[in-house]
Amino acid sequence: MMKVTIVKDSVEGSQKATELVLKAVKNGAKVLGLATGSTPEGLYKNLVNSDVDFTKMVSVNLDEYVGLAPENDQSYHYFMAKHLFDAKPFSKSYVPNGLAKDAATEVARYNKIIADNPIDLQILGLGRNGHIGFNEPGSPFDGQTRKVALTESTIEANSRNFAHETDVPKYAYSMGIGSIMKSHHIILMAWGKEKADAVKAMIEGPVTEDCPASILQKKHNVTIIIDQAAAAKLDKQY
Repeated sequence: MMKVTIVKDSVEGSQKATELVLKAVKNGAKVLGLATGSTPEGLYKNLVNSDVDFTKMVSVNLDEYVGLAPENDQSYHYFMAKHLFDAKPFSKSYVPNGLAKDAATEVARYNKIIADNPIDLQILGLGRNGHIGFNEPGSPFDGQTRKVALTESTIEANSRNFAHETDVPKYAYSMGIGSIMKSHHIILMAWGKEKADAVKAMIEGPVTEDCPASILQKKHNVTIIIDQAAAAKLDKQY
């Protein structure tokens, strides 16, 4: 059942997400699935400022750019350390290895990590084209971790973080939609008017691989937290 919560802005939305994460931890969650990007930054800031203790928990990240070392300030290893792990360490934190020499070996390694650490609560953002993780339109709904080619729109969206668009990685490792859907509970957050089309397609459009996030309509336990700007094109009242 998709529960849609519309909030005034990202500050209020991040607070609601924080409350859900803290509740899950209190109720015995052992594994958190984590996302990167600007969307969850407010959530991570709140968690850093809380008294939550993750030292007996495991985190599993959605994705990582191919070709970036963990210490590269644009890598998702670096992002997670900066925004969460340095202040709130987990017993073990898994992120795909962007420097893996062999893609097939890295994919198999990460799929085993996910299988060995079933995700209790998965945090997601939403791409402007409806992607979740780096599962771009056309990604199979039953997919597992794989090396993916990023679309031009995603490369363009990510280029704001790099000195030159040519520096933006063209590939990433990403947890697959099938793996994401096995999470016990999913929280997806989306802020801003540029996400409004994707939000509408995700919530009110057909379930289609053209909008990867639309599969969440089939998930029994998913919470969508969106601000008023992102909700602007929805037809129904939530």
